[in-house]
Amino acid sequence: MTAADIAKLPYRKNVGVMVLNADRHVWVGQRLDRRASQDAWQMPQGGIDKGEQPRDAALRELEEETGITPDLIEIVAETDGWIKYDLPTELIAKLWKGRFRGQKQKWFLMRYAGTDAQVNIATDEPEFSAWKWLAPEALPDAIVPFKRDVYVRVLEAFEAHL
Repeated sequence: MTAADIAKLPYRKNVGVMVLNADRHVWVGQRLDRRASQDAWQMPQGGIDKGEQPRDAALRELEEETGITPDLIEIVAETDGWIKYDLPTELIAKLWKGRFRGQKQKWFLMRYAGTDAQVNIATDEPEFSAWKWLAPEALPDAIVPFKRDVYVRVLEAFEAHL
């Protein structure tokens, strides 16, 4: 796939969820599909189904990936617009059958009112091998490099609530 071909590809619509606990730390999961030599922590995220509203997708994805149910969270804020990122060239053909150059994400900030015991990453279709709470300022260094700018922008968007 050439650079010109990639430039013509659209962005996949997606949501991201920043979950804060009572200590104002952020939930992150270690991706199952990571390379053994590199950590790949990330906040919950996922695609928006056809006809689905971003807020509904965020609640669905959060529960699907973490077991955290809507009754255990409060939606505090959302980004005004969409935050885009491009995939590394070598991943474009591997993900989503090469139909997208990256993702454009609507992010939601949620406060978690549950306990650690109520988090369950052993879901029907698990995405994470481990999870932890992380200080917000540690997020950019904990994730894969091509998503760092997104995480910095999310932190800036929600700064008043952190």
